[in-house]
Amino acid sequence: MDFIALDFETATPQRDSPCEIGITVVRNRRIVETRSWLIKPLYYPNFNSFNIAVHGIRPADVKDQPDFAELWPQLRPYLENQLLIAHNASFDMGVLRKTLATYNIPLPEARYTCSLKFSKNIWKGMHKYDLKTLCNLHRIDFLHHRAASDADACARLSLKALDLTGTTSEAEFDSRMGCKIARV
Repeated sequence: MDFIALDFETATPQRDSPCEIGITVVRNRRIVETRSWLIKPLYYPNFNSFNIAVHGIRPADVKDQPDFAELWPQLRPYLENQLLIAHNASFDMGVLRKTLATYNIPLPEARYTCSLKFSKNIWKGMHKYDLKTLCNLHRIDFLHHRAASDADACARLSLKALDLTGTTSEAEFDSRMGCKIARV
């Protein structure tokens, strides 16, 4: 099963303030690429101190980086007509939707699902289902709150869930993973 794991980090609480995006490409159940891009957010140089404390990305780090509209031609081929998986997809899909709307860019044709939701169905009874807790359980090493590392960890966690449930296609996803696939 092919998919793209996706993660955003934001500069502020506003959903249209991405300062980093990470993407991990999975083809034939194998990770074939992980990339990240720093993004100069719309609100530059205003960063929220809480957000900086979470991910460590500062205004100086993105000063010379492209904004989302400039970066979109590189990102679109990764997202268009793909199944996207994000951990807490409501956040990441919210960032994608709001940022595209802010820059007046049409939504890509894509589908998405949430590894947080399907993890709750697969590994029942855990006290927490955040990415760090799940990765610790499955011995997946990663640098939390950096987009490439989080995307890679989401991909690895998703592959474990697919293997455990025997899910081999999107058609089986809902019944085996207990989580729907939605349209972006």
